[in-house]
Amino acid sequence: MSSPILQDFIILNQTGLYCRYGNFYLDPQSPVLNAVISHAHADHAVSGNQNVYCTDATKLFMQHRYKKFAASTFHSKKYKEGFELGPVQISFYPAGHMLGSAMILMEYQGVKYLYTGDYKLENDATCEAIEFVDADVLITETTFADPKVAHPDAISEIEKLNKVESNIMLGAYALGKSQRLIHLISKHCPEKKILVHHSIIPFVHLYEQCGVYLGNYQVYDRKIMKQSLEGNIYMVPPMVFNSYIRAINVVRVFATGWKHLQNNNGLTLYISDHVDWKAIIETIEKVKPMEVWTLHGDGKQLQAYFKDKLTVKILN
Repeated sequence: MSSPILQDFIILNQTGLYCRYGNFYLDPQSPVLNAVISHAHADHAVSGNQNVYCTDATKLFMQHRYKKFAASTFHSKKYKEGFELGPVQISFYPAGHMLGSAMILMEYQGVKYLYTGDYKLENDATCEAIEFVDADVLITETTFADPKVAHPDAISEIEKLNKVESNIMLGAYALGKSQRLIHLISKHCPEKKILVHHSIIPFVHLYEQCGVYLGNYQVYDRKIMKQSLEGNIYMVPPMVFNSYIRAINVVRVFATGWKHLQNNNGLTLYISDHVDWKAIIETIEKVKPMEVWTLHGDGKQLQAYFKDKLTVKILN
């Protein structure tokens, strides 16, 4: 390392994470001139940016969601394809969060800064597996950075659905989570019939366009839900999860790592696309940073864990 770590290399302001050395934002929360986007979830990828740097899949998802307002110009990049914004060298590495998700490696004056975006370490056949890269600074999400949080195995969780004889109203985010669940259910709950909400279907088709085979599913309409059937899984986005009050013979299930979203459901389904405590520690061990900067959660537990061993700075 030829230069010291710059404590102001990335700063957090009202718009988001800003790098003044390259004049760009990471996952800005409002439109900017230069946006480097880690993945296409709406809390990381807003519309209206002038220049968007992202992976090919992220570009597709943003164009579907925002249409002509997605960006003035997209600069889509392959994984590990280097590019420059000012004097900052940038490249994307798979983050394992969803299709097209990327960790963003930035190098300036010989120092490497790695921004994870959202990421996970578990196997997921519907997206690229995470690839670790050495960095001097790891800028990590801490959504579930608590030693008490340990996500169960996704296959064991999804197999719970085999024990439910009635229909299942399965709440899942339309992009990323739904596609992962369709694949898991098709493979591990083959007797179940998956009926997918119409708002999820375009993202399913985009996954298939990108060469990801998800399994068997079909689009449903409300008439099916009013029939005395069983064995159906109605996959719906959060906004309508508590709707369909006339649905017959239904158990409500929501797939998430958040405990409060499991409350009052007929069955818990802890399937998360974020790292838990053990996975964050493993990531730090593999990236081997000199410093860890935390975002999107509470970094205090990590500070305590690495006290007198590793510098942990909380950005949020």
